[in-house]
Amino acid sequence: MAPDATAGRSPRRRWSLTLSRAVPAVILIVLAAVYLTPFVWMVGTSLKTQAQSIASPPVVIPNPIVWSAYPDALTKMNYPLALRNTLFYAVPAVIGTVVSCSLVAYGFALVKWRGRNVVFLIVLATMMLPSQVTLIPLYVIYAKLGWINTYLPLVIPTFLGSPFFIFLLRQFFLGIPKELVDAARLDGASELRILVRIVAPLAAPALITVGLLTFIEKWNDFYGPLIYLQKPELQPLSLAVQIFQSAHQTDWPQSMAASVIVAAPLVAIYFVAQRKFIEGITLTGLKG
Repeated sequence: MAPDATAGRSPRRRWSLTLSRAVPAVILIVLAAVYLTPFVWMVGTSLKTQAQSIASPPVVIPNPIVWSAYPDALTKMNYPLALRNTLFYAVPAVIGTVVSCSLVAYGFALVKWRGRNVVFLIVLATMMLPSQVTLIPLYVIYAKLGWINTYLPLVIPTFLGSPFFIFLLRQFFLGIPKELVDAARLDGASELRILVRIVAPLAAPALITVGLLTFIEKWNDFYGPLIYLQKPELQPLSLAVQIFQSAHQTDWPQSMAASVIVAAPLVAIYFVAQRKFIEGITLTGLKG
């Protein structure tokens, strides 16, 4: 009787194991479909005719597929100029954030000094300060410095660190074996050299994550350029696409084509760096 009971439990155990693996996969597929639906609909609308975009009931699959909205959107929103303006401040902002936050995070994670935890808590507390509170004082300061209608207000603050990214990198740095750092100090290496030669290569996923999140933030930033960049020739993609959509409110194919053109580079960058990005997000929570 015992072998029969074991044989009866074995199929149920296999079925339970299969079900435990299948249910999360099905849930993830459903959630992915929900999140992808707006993007797929946006792409589909950009390939429709004007009549199909406002048809009722809605036309799901465009027939025929029309590509004319894309060259029209590229020309009317002056995409090359807007892209250049965006990269002018987004790339330096990535460099400034990665450099400044890695330096501060290294000091909090791997350098022992009195009051370190207290200062770290103060840095984290600044995240609770709403950006609206500092908007007017910062504008007055930048205006007196003559930085309005330049990219400096969007770039210089990134070289002063970001509390969230400092926290993110600190958590990752805490997972680096301290034996490596101590051995480098015994060999006479400076703290900066330890950071560049030892810590930074080991923390590449976290640094890539910080750089990617900063680039996305600057790419999508609307209020910063709106406030500090008042000249049309300085406007980045975030403003250019908004102005274009305001001028073509009823032309849904062109509006959706402009949105796809602006979003496509971020999607491409994410797919290229997704492995390092997911690794960086995952491993930052292992140490505290």
